[in-house]
Amino acid sequence: MRILKVVLSLLVLALPAGVSAQEPYDLVIRNGRVLDGTGTSWYRADVAIRGDRIAAVGRVGDAPARRVIDARDRYVTPGFIDAHSHAGPGLATPGLSEGRPLLAQGITTVFVNPDGGGPTDLVAQRRDLSKDGLGPNVALLVPHGSVHAAVMGMSDRLPTPADMERMKALVRAGMEAGAFGLSSGLFYAPGSYATTEEVVELAKVAAPYGGVYTSHIRDEADYTVGVVASVDEVIRVAREAGVPGIVTHIKVLGPRVWGYSAALVKRIERAREEGVQVWADQYPYTASQTGLTAALIPRWAEVGGQEALTQRLRDPEVWPRIRAEMVENLDRRGGADRIQFTRFEPDPSIEGKTLQAVADARGVDPLEAARDISAQGEAGIVSFNMDPADVRVLMSQPWTFTCTDGDLVPMGEGVPHPRGYGAFARKIQQYVVEEQVLDLATAVRSMTYTPATVLGAADRGILRPGAYADVLVFDPERLQDVATYTNPHQLAKGMDWVIVNGKVALDDGQFTDVRSGVVLSQLRGPLTR
Repeated sequence: MRILKVVLSLLVLALPAGVSAQEPYDLVIRNGRVLDGTGTSWYRADVAIRGDRIAAVGRVGDAPARRVIDARDRYVTPGFIDAHSHAGPGLATPGLSEGRPLLAQGITTVFVNPDGGGPTDLVAQRRDLSKDGLGPNVALLVPHGSVHAAVMGMSDRLPTPADMERMKALVRAGMEAGAFGLSSGLFYAPGSYATTEEVVELAKVAAPYGGVYTSHIRDEADYTVGVVASVDEVIRVAREAGVPGIVTHIKVLGPRVWGYSAALVKRIERAREEGVQVWADQYPYTASQTGLTAALIPRWAEVGGQEALTQRLRDPEVWPRIRAEMVENLDRRGGADRIQFTRFEPDPSIEGKTLQAVADARGVDPLEAARDISAQGEAGIVSFNMDPADVRVLMSQPWTFTCTDGDLVPMGEGVPHPRGYGAFARKIQQYVVEEQVLDLATAVRSMTYTPATVLGAADRGILRPGAYADVLVFDPERLQDVATYTNPHQLAKGMDWVIVNGKVALDDGQFTDVRSGVVLSQLRGPLTR
């Protein structure tokens, strides 16, 4: 008996670290080139998974495993993190919660409620997201615009002390429900009616919980204060509230400000040198997506909501003033042939057409067509308004990470921006493989470890023992972003294996229907400062 015990002990000691003779790994990925997410060059290693965690990264030899995946010299990376996603409503919808357009491009975690939009009751949102199972993980943000609207409606005024306390209470409740920070959309109404001081005070509420502040800035062009001053506003909020500040989907929008990317880089670099935590996320396209009203109608005309806007648009005394500002706004966007409709429920026939084409078909001026459409409600648009050189400059910064800014809608519904289907695949395909703006290790870092670290997604975005097992296996030469502006409902191609919390969601290119994603919670807080 003593001899048997000694033999067993020697066998256990001979196994790789962390492996017991009684407990095989659930999954081992062999023969891969590991990019661990930190930006270091790839290295040969096995990745072993037990439960929902990575158990080992290294050589595990012949350790027993319930399943082995042969990576066949492909790259093994952490799952991609979408720092800015509008997929929340879709993921809470039966039939869409698997999130195939996300998984197909390697996204295993999304941050939702961006641009200050989304529900203020995050407890209810968490419940809705969890009821049908999730393909990817979901992290929640507290939406400033919704908080502002819940207390002050669509009024353009300063908050009273009582208003501020009610808004702070909503932000605090969201953070205590596990949110990762505060999002704002200061370009949009009613967020545009908020002062910087209001935003600072609300960001201060998120700070003790380890929250971030991420903002669709007040002006990405030269509508009002200008793009440079708007980036400065994010820096100010980050500095005064003591939180990381993120310029979300960073860009310089429209011919009037092309080339301003260099000025934004200087502003952000200077703030970082001063110790302010400033970051940016970006989608790799030269077209943006927004609403027609948001793009062309002045914010003062939106005060009071859609009914009040409709009355102003149809008022012969007010319309000339609105039109005069729309002329400038259309020029900022590069003209009516650079605006393409994505979705408009009152008249789906315009979806996929440009504003110029719709105006021509109706025999009216583009601004008249825009007035008639906006009077019926908000129409989604794609706006072709960016210079490729600016996209490359901003992408190349070490403080820029990746997002889709994409929706999750039923296949075939509307003509949405293709970024929801292909942003991450496109970044690798075009900017790593074809143009070599980034090397693969740097691009992967911008999709994994950097957003995980900045946004506070603990134990995500990295391949190391103890981290959550969100893992990808792919060949970058085979990744394809096939979604287009006119035919966007096409899944990205070339992703081989996608593993979410230790479960295989995409198996050798085939969906498994596994829903192993969870709604994440901010693990820190409330903290004392």
